[in-house]
Amino acid sequence: MLLGTEAEFRLLEMIHDIFESRFTDFIMPRITALGNAGIIWIILAAVLLCIPRYRRCGAVLAAGLLAGLVFGNLLIKPLIHRPRPCWLYEVQLITKIPSDYSFPSGHAGSAFAVAVVVFLMCPRKIGVPVLVFAFVIAFSRLYVGVHFPTDVLGGALIGAVIAYLVCAVYRRKTGQKHAL
Repeated sequence: MLLGTEAEFRLLEMIHDIFESRFTDFIMPRITALGNAGIIWIILAAVLLCIPRYRRCGAVLAAGLLAGLVFGNLLIKPLIHRPRPCWLYEVQLITKIPSDYSFPSGHAGSAFAVAVVVFLMCPRKIGVPVLVFAFVIAFSRLYVGVHFPTDVLGGALIGAVIAYLVCAVYRRKTGQKHAL
């Protein structure tokens, strides 16, 4: 197992205790659900692909999502085999129990893959809110008790690195210094 599972579980409990309220109990499962199957990010990619000015960003974003899915969810998760906190400890769940392994967080991975691509390829007025939303989705995974902190951190790092790499490949292939 990765790091100190018991210590990470205590951190999860602390996060939940600090932020617990009727509002967060209502909103966090809904925020986390937005990341299910990457649907919100697939929709964003489709929207960007339909806007000529952002079409390249949409294509790079889609490539990053696909790379993240393959690397994070299909290769690393089954290899690491890390149980989720809700499988090991008594957790008051406010969302459905996931059936796949915990490390890395696919929600955090896809959120950061998308957010970093958008941040690097779009104007800051678009990139910054998407990046903030990626942090909120990642946090929601901790709040609802389905990931340990290192799962979310690992997913976010994997997603950010993949995003940077797909942007670098795009720039190298097109000879552009800036993505747009």
